[in-house]
Amino acid sequence: MKDKFLEETIALCSKCLQRVKANIIQKEGKIFIEKFCNEHGKQIELLEENADYHLNKKNYDKPGNSFIPQTKVQKGCPFDCGLCSEHQQHTCTALIEVTNACDLKCPVCYANSGKNNFRSLEKIEEMMDFFQKIENNKAEILQISGGEPTMHPKIIEIIKIAKTKKFRYLMLNSNGLRIANDEEFVKQLSQFRDRFEIYLQFDGFSEKTYKFLRGDENLLKIKLKAIENLQKYKIPITLVVTVKKGLNDKEIGKIIKFGMKTPFIRGINFQSICYFGRNPDNDFKNRITLSGIVKEIESQAGLKKGDIVPLPCDVHSVAVSYFYKKNGKFYPLTRDFNVKSYLPIIDNTFAFDADKIIRDKKELITQPGIICDCMKSFLKNTNSLIPDFYSKLTEEQKTEWWDNNTFRISVVSFMDAYNFYTSSIKKECVHIITPDLKRIPFSVYNMLYRK
Repeated sequence: MKDKFLEETIALCSKCLQRVKANIIQKEGKIFIEKFCNEHGKQIELLEENADYHLNKKNYDKPGNSFIPQTKVQKGCPFDCGLCSEHQQHTCTALIEVTNACDLKCPVCYANSGKNNFRSLEKIEEMMDFFQKIENNKAEILQISGGEPTMHPKIIEIIKIAKTKKFRYLMLNSNGLRIANDEEFVKQLSQFRDRFEIYLQFDGFSEKTYKFLRGDENLLKIKLKAIENLQKYKIPITLVVTVKKGLNDKEIGKIIKFGMKTPFIRGINFQSICYFGRNPDNDFKNRITLSGIVKEIESQAGLKKGDIVPLPCDVHSVAVSYFYKKNGKFYPLTRDFNVKSYLPIIDNTFAFDADKIIRDKKELITQPGIICDCMKSFLKNTNSLIPDFYSKLTEEQKTEWWDNNTFRISVVSFMDAYNFYTSSIKKECVHIITPDLKRIPFSVYNMLYRK
């Protein structure tokens, strides 16, 4: 079948990392990027394994939030970060790296980890304040990251500072080693339970998987012990799974089943493996894509097509499904909610905030005549999901209700030099906050700006 041209864009040559003209094409049920470099010739790279998913995601796309650009357009995307006026989305999730120290030597690590450099509390707080300022004091998700952030000698103080900044949600990224081996530390973390969770690296149940991805085949027991300790102190968890085709992609269903039945695991984030940092690029032609992971989730977890949908604020790189408990089992919210119909009232965010829904609902109900049909339908549906007694619960009780009654599956595909293209990166909403107070899309930072 003849190749079908879809759009023209700008990409990067995977050899010299220079901007090159490129075409997005459909071929044999898949989506490819076709680019040509004057020095290194023609390159064709896989973007999506499922053309239908790629073609359908534009139906979920929502214009990004406005923001104040910090840098001028001079060299062209992605060389004018961060952010320049060509970007099309605000910062939904910000990462602040508090150290590059790490107690693992992961062969696929994107960061320059291993050196025991610890960022000062003053600089970290300055970076937090910057995130709030650029988001008009409505900053959403902050991830405290590294390296391995739990190695920072003042990590508890860092989290305490972050809690005073009133972010919508706070995450601590971790490989779980200290959490497994230091119960007193976990006990200290329990004071932060409200709107806080551990973003826990968890790649499956095979020794082979951990040997390849993390350089140590004996990590599964440590991961399970970390989960046990977090459960003991009722600390919410999201499992973060790096997926590599032919290694752990056939464990996706088992991981989901484990997550749904394990108390205090709130969700799972699947990330397709990227080819930058330490990761060798000798098998990038065999990569698994976002739509490939979605297909594996559907087939292995018994979900239907459409249960997982593109995230409206970044349809190119993120897919998501929220679940709620119904008759003792988790049921995908997307079967009850026609997401495309609700785009006008869906925030540009990854965070699903029940309190905000309830608050907005009360405000709208008290102002007759301003509720559109899609909002009426949305409010009717939320009534069946969020019990009437919810607003009367204490903050701790609300946290526990969410822990027991909701679940989230997300799929994220960050870009590397092979599958990068500008029309996608301009909507990427996961940004690194740098020490010199810039925000740079996560994918671009790891390709071009990480020292």
